[in-house]
Amino acid sequence: MIRESWDETAARRARIRGCLLGGAIGDALGNPIEFLSLSRIRETYGPEGITALVPDSDGVTGRITDDTQMTLFTAEGLIRACARASLKGISGAEIAIVRNAYLRWLETQTHPAPPPARQEHDLVRSGWLREQPWLYARRAPGNACLSGLEHDHIPTHSDPLDGTPGPVNTGSKGCGTVMRSAPFGLTGASARDCFELAARCARITHGHPTGSYAAGALAAMIAHLVEGDSMEGSVLRTLELLARYPGHEETTAALRKAVALAAEGEPSAEKTETLGGGWVAEEALAIAVYSALAHTTPRPGLYNKGGGIGYDPKWRRTPLQRALLLSVNHSGDSDSTGSICGNLLGAHYGDLRLPPMWLTRIEGRGTIAEVADDFSSVFHQSIEMYEYDGRIFPDSRYPLY
Repeated sequence: MIRESWDETAARRARIRGCLLGGAIGDALGNPIEFLSLSRIRETYGPEGITALVPDSDGVTGRITDDTQMTLFTAEGLIRACARASLKGISGAEIAIVRNAYLRWLETQTHPAPPPARQEHDLVRSGWLREQPWLYARRAPGNACLSGLEHDHIPTHSDPLDGTPGPVNTGSKGCGTVMRSAPFGLTGASARDCFELAARCARITHGHPTGSYAAGALAAMIAHLVEGDSMEGSVLRTLELLARYPGHEETTAALRKAVALAAEGEPSAEKTETLGGGWVAEEALAIAVYSALAHTTPRPGLYNKGGGIGYDPKWRRTPLQRALLLSVNHSGDSDSTGSICGNLLGAHYGDLRLPPMWLTRIEGRGTIAEVADDFSSVFHQSIEMYEYDGRIFPDSRYPLY
């Protein structure tokens, strides 16, 4: 828990909200076109691909997927761990508590509605987030996320990050590790600490070291962005951090390719596809980073003289909108790449820059904003001293056991 001035608290709250809500927007943009080829996307929606939120196969617009679901449960697990440590003075159980949060997510994939608690102080069936009916929807969850949670493996803080595969789904490096990991970067801890916690929690379900390092890299970038770093600066500093860990080469190569591609002039879907399909962790992260960098680097016509964000004179879209659309219009895992890109952009710009015509149509928007505000309250408290007994939330909201 960090105490901050009013200005610092307000800025961080905006970035935390932006990160979670931006990720949901990207997720909802990509959801209807996941599994479609670029040619099919263009055939269906026009030469630019999708240019706004479109209905999914059920005719529903704004639906999120497992990417946003798991991100919310990551955030919930971290909130519960922090609240427990603050009130009880007991820390070190973060990974186990996050795993329990993922088990709550797993029940949203296997039950039609919140199942009743099995016992008093149920470690899994407790808390308010699992009570949200709209979360009980199966939206193409990753196989490794599902199967990995059937194991009882809980990584520890002392487990080395040395390139050795983990014991669960040893060869898997699916993007399920990285698409859920943005909240690790929102805690106010150092970028290195955020990286390592995200990387170790990735090993709950995926054993390949690249899956862990891509998750850690996203968390580190988010940590830098929340501190006010530029998009490019956050990526470059994360590359420096990655170089400290044996077996980083695959993740590093993917990110360096994204950075180089973003510097090559006008972005395009064809360029995006040279980074892969986004089905594996380093490709999903690279596509998101490329899309964010290609549209956040200052350039004439997008920024006014005062430094404020203007509109693209050709398409009347903000850089954030153009970046999100670039991140989903490709032949691959469009919802995951959109979600990760939205996490990055939201942490960079804050929630006030999110397009309201998209934000207002997002499924679960109110719940996502609540989780973001609760996260801010527990990790980034104001310097104002309140009269309270140390409990920020009612016991039933985030139980401390």
